[in-house]
Amino acid sequence: MPPTAYLDRTPRPTGTKRHIVIIGGGFGGLACARALAGADVHVTLIDRRNHHLFQPLLYQVSTAALSPADIAVPIRRVLARAQNVDVVLADVQGVDTARRHVQLADGGYIPFDQLVVATGSAYNYFAHPEWAASAPAPKTISDARTIRARLLKAFEDAESCTEPVRRSALLTMVVVGGGPTGVEMAGTVAELARYTLRGDFRRIDPTKARVILVEAGPRLLGTFPEVLSAYAYRALVRLGVEVRLNTTVQQIDARGVQLADERIEAANVIWGAGVRAAAGAAWFGGTEDQTGRIQVDPRMGIIGQTEIYALGDVALFLQEGKPLPALAQVAQQQGYHLGRALRHLGPPAPFRYRSKGDTAVIGRHAAVYSFGRFNLTGRIAWLLWAVAHVYLLIGFQKRTLVMVQWVWRYFTFERGARLID
Repeated sequence: MPPTAYLDRTPRPTGTKRHIVIIGGGFGGLACARALAGADVHVTLIDRRNHHLFQPLLYQVSTAALSPADIAVPIRRVLARAQNVDVVLADVQGVDTARRHVQLADGGYIPFDQLVVATGSAYNYFAHPEWAASAPAPKTISDARTIRARLLKAFEDAESCTEPVRRSALLTMVVVGGGPTGVEMAGTVAELARYTLRGDFRRIDPTKARVILVEAGPRLLGTFPEVLSAYAYRALVRLGVEVRLNTTVQQIDARGVQLADERIEAANVIWGAGVRAAAGAAWFGGTEDQTGRIQVDPRMGIIGQTEIYALGDVALFLQEGKPLPALAQVAQQQGYHLGRALRHLGPPAPFRYRSKGDTAVIGRHAAVYSFGRFNLTGRIAWLLWAVAHVYLLIGFQKRTLVMVQWVWRYFTFERGARLID
């Protein structure tokens, strides 16, 4: 099969306009494309999926609180009014920096004058990729649906199981990682068992299910102030979560987890122990960063490259000597900054991240919020968490739909996406 020609991959040629190619339709890539809408340039956004996904709320899809359609929107719909922006559904295999081509997995290529790499991140299994099959992480819609199906199926199987040891394993859930993802996942799984499913079964009591959170470090939410870590610990314990600090995972298989000093039989193991950069660094000669991020300068230009930029989770951007965290608000701010700069010729102005605060939710009206020296917990923090996440959702319809469901769930504990498929 001959290589796919450029004009077969996009609706129209670029002509004499600058051609800016963006790889990735996440927070950073999409923000960059939206900032370039209407500019006197031609933009092509490439993504392997046809939708933009609000990943910070994937754990709620995993635990039946939201459905996938609530937090995903087609990229073409978002950019429908941007007549100078084309969207290509394809898998990028590499970048030919000499010929200025983006190479596609199907053999095709797309030339560029300027390139933005925004490929995001993937979960880091720390040299144990084989654990992914037994301990999925909420990174894609498919992952979230897998976790949801396994969780709900475990309760169904426990209802008909007559063997006590096996029933105990079916009602045991282990979450690995005490960062925001792990804390939020453990809290919402505990609420699912203790409130949502209570009274739905005849032979088992879902409120007796074990939810175990395993963290290798000395405290939860290690990047947050210690006072908020302590609050998160207490809030999870109140929900019935067993928190194991200073505990490392030695092995994960289909039947459970081997810790340093204990074997836990569990039908469900969920991974949330850290991320690494997705594809990108190898295209430009590799990186010395342990998590695979591409080193960039203050203008987000990739070191050693010309008119090639990286942003978001895939970029190692240093501010005041420290790497920026892998957060949606970081990627979005970088995307808008770079997009506005690329509307004009010349190097972009240096970027500076302005934090709007870090937040994590533990459960119903229990959350933490940190903004510099300003720390909040409880209902006010939960409200700020909700506002921040709804603000980042794309479209009035999505924001309204999610808010309505949260309000409904707040008062009823009901979850409308309890489907096994």
